[in-house]
Formats: sequence, C-alpha cells, structure tokens
Amino acid sequence: MRDEESGERIDLRVRTKQFALRIIRLYSALPKRTEAEVIGKQALRSGTSVGANFREAHRSRSDAEFVSKLGDCLKELEETIYWLELLVEGKIVPAGLLTPLQDECNQLIAILTTIAKKVKSQAK
Repeated sequence: MRDEESGERIDLRVRTKQFALRIIRLYSALPKRTEAEVIGKQALRSGTSVGANFREAHRSRSDAEFVSKLGDCLKELEETIYWLELLVEGKIVPAGLLTPLQDECNQLIAILTTIAKKVKSQAK
C-alpha cells in the first residue's frame, strides 16, 4: 500500500469518526416524540457504524477484504441518508439543519466508492 493511500485511510478514519459524533449530537437533539426516537435510533445505529466498519477495513488482510468492508461502509451510509431524509420529509427536523450532514454523507459515499473502484482496478 502506498503512503498516499495510507494517509487517505487515516484521514478518513478521523472523518468517519467525526461523522459519527455529528450523528450522536443529532440524535441527542431530536424531539422526544415516538417517531423521532424510532427514526433517530436507526440513524444512530447506521451513522455510527460507518467509522467502525472503516476501521475494520483499515485493518484488512487483503484488497478483497478491504473492498468488502468498504461495501459495508457504503451500505451504512446509504441507510443513514435514508433515515436523514425521513427526518426531513416527516417534518421532524427542518431541512436546513440536516443539509450539512447529508452533504457529508454524500461526500463520504463518493470518496469510498472511488477508493473501492481504484483498489478493484489495481487488483486486476
């Protein structure tokens, strides 16, 4: 693995952890209503697991294992986007408050997708 890729992975370890902390703060700030609790817990689970899965990917023993773990990260990010959309569309949280978090989620999806494609193409 090249140093550049290692540096990317370390930076993403920090970034995915920061994303998880933002999801935790979102959950803590949600209204104490049943629908907010249910959707919030789902977002909490999926949003905080991204960083954990990325750390597992960082410790992978092969490119195939790394790409598989990135796939887990991507699934959790897609799920998180879904829950965030429900919070907005269900009028639980104003759209403007979640836009930065949704943007970060989409950026992480784009970055991890690019990395996975790059690793797959190098393995051929």
